[in-house]
Amino acid sequence: MISPPSHPGQGQGGPGQGGGYGYPQPGSTQTPPPPGPAFPQQPATWTATIGPDRAYFMAMMHRSGPEAAGLNLPAYSPEQQRTLSGNQVTIGRRRHSTGETPDIDLSVPPEDPGVSHQHAVLVQQPDGTWAVVDQNSTNGTTVNGGEEPIQPFVPVPLQDGDRVHVGAWTTITIRRG
Repeated sequence: MISPPSHPGQGQGGPGQGGGYGYPQPGSTQTPPPPGPAFPQQPATWTATIGPDRAYFMAMMHRSGPEAAGLNLPAYSPEQQRTLSGNQVTIGRRRHSTGETPDIDLSVPPEDPGVSHQHAVLVQQPDGTWAVVDQNSTNGTTVNGGEEPIQPFVPVPLQDGDRVHVGAWTTITIRRG
C-alpha cells in the first residue's frame, strides 16, 4: 500500500484535519481541545462544630422518661471546632478503663451523659461528602432535629449545614468550605 505524498502546509492526515500537537492547521475546521484545569482540584474541607444545643435538649427532655429529670443543660460549654480528615471520625466518650479515646471526645467537662463510648462515626464518602453512622448507641443519633433516631449501622448522607444530635444536648454541625 502506498501512502499519498505529503504536501507542505497540510497537517497530518490530509486537508481539513488537525495538525500536530493537538492544534489545527490554518484552514482546518477542527477546534483545539478545551484547556485543562491549571491546578488539580483540591477536595473540599469539611468541619464539625460541636456544642450544646438548647432546642435539642428541650426536645429530648420532652421525649424522655423520668430518668432524664435530673439532667440540666450546662451553663457554660464552649463550642469546639474540628476539621474532618481521614476516612472516618469517631464520636463518643473516652473509655477510662482502656484509655480508648474517640476523635470527637464528649467526655470532657461538661460531659454529656447521654453519649455512648462508641456512639457514632462520621464516614467520608467517595465523592468527598460525609455520612453519619450510629454505632448502635444506647440513646441513638438523630439528624436535623428528627424525632426518630437513625437506624444503627446504616450510613445517612450529610449535606452542608446538617446537624447531628447525640446524647442529651450535643449537636455536631457539619460545614463544607
